[in-house]
Amino acid sequence: MYDVIAVGCGPFNLGLAALASEVDDLSVAVLDSRPEFTWHRGLMFSDAMLQVSFLADLVSLVEPAHHLSFLSFLRANDRLYQFYVREKFHPTRREYETYLRWCAAQLDSLHFGHHVRDVVWDGSAFLLTVERGEAVEHFEARHLVVGVGTEPAVPAALAGLPAERFLHSGDYLYRRDDLLRAGHVTVVGSGQSGAECFLDLLRAEGPAVSWLTRTGAFTPLDYSKLVLEMTTPSYVDYFHALDEPVRDQLVKDQWRHYKGISSETLEEIHDVLYARDLSVSPAELQVGVGVVSAVARADRLELTLLHADSGKTFQHTTDAVVAATGYRNRPLPFLESLQPQIEHDASGRWVINRDHSVSATNGLAGRLFVANADLHSHGVAAPDLGLGAIRNATILNTITARELFPLPKSTTFTKFAIPG
Repeated sequence: MYDVIAVGCGPFNLGLAALASEVDDLSVAVLDSRPEFTWHRGLMFSDAMLQVSFLADLVSLVEPAHHLSFLSFLRANDRLYQFYVREKFHPTRREYETYLRWCAAQLDSLHFGHHVRDVVWDGSAFLLTVERGEAVEHFEARHLVVGVGTEPAVPAALAGLPAERFLHSGDYLYRRDDLLRAGHVTVVGSGQSGAECFLDLLRAEGPAVSWLTRTGAFTPLDYSKLVLEMTTPSYVDYFHALDEPVRDQLVKDQWRHYKGISSETLEEIHDVLYARDLSVSPAELQVGVGVVSAVARADRLELTLLHADSGKTFQHTTDAVVAATGYRNRPLPFLESLQPQIEHDASGRWVINRDHSVSATNGLAGRLFVANADLHSHGVAAPDLGLGAIRNATILNTITARELFPLPKSTTFTKFAIPG
């Protein structure tokens, strides 16, 4: 019988295990179907930067002196002074994954190769049926944390394209050689992933490249400091208390806070475009267009595009398509038996309390928590790595009914609610 079982081992549940590792009377297990910990390998460009500070590690914003902090990782690997002289708060994405793997190697609560097939509540505990290779094992837990992450989202208009000529940006580096052999590659979508794929294809000076987006411009990430206060616990407190329709509209309006492109990446793209203008391989950037349909012809792919401002459609041909079209929450078939006991909002989503627990009937006495599946209830901070340690501290405080980790009381200069 574990006190807590966390399903899925991304950075958020890895952080839960890290914080819990210093709590003596709390038993925790993290189960993941993968053979080992990895993080965004398909987009691990050598120079790609993390978009948050090193302080947004697994533990520092709750326990800065924790033995699994990023600074502890640097000291253990004799890189502390090099990082200090570098004078950049943002690590590379590659170094951050190395840090995460370093933490995972020190936690005996992690169990890889464990696929959770089914979860039921028996009246006193969650019973998990788990596949481990050929064997089936059973686990019990008083509380459950679900953090299985997201999966690539592919629009219906692109879903029918043949796999050998189509890929999601999450698999880009695995298929890069195939793309470089194509005569023309089209990147659809203008978030950070789409920008990085487009930039890499430009630098390779191989195929002709097109970059298409529905937005009216290739928009930079809004990373100004007062805007960043909307990724803090204080804003989450305010956001969570709003009515559901207001929250939904705010999430739509605030897309630039987490879906834009870093200004540095946009500058690099412009520099490469300026130099490439003298070369023989053309590059095309098109804004305000959406893919209506796509078909595979004998030798090329044909996309029908809708131009938003004119309302007219036109044809676009290419040899390969990279869909940088984002991610969606993974389905949770292993929790099907619990669905009747879980409260849902008007849009069919789980009702999630401020402490990240799912609102459920009295028949579900154990607490079910979610990690990074609460954008609709907790706002734009939900996927931000900087909220991970605070979320996990909140969950552990709630489970143990005591203040294991003191949480910040005020995290912004900005006030969001009506005074008084």
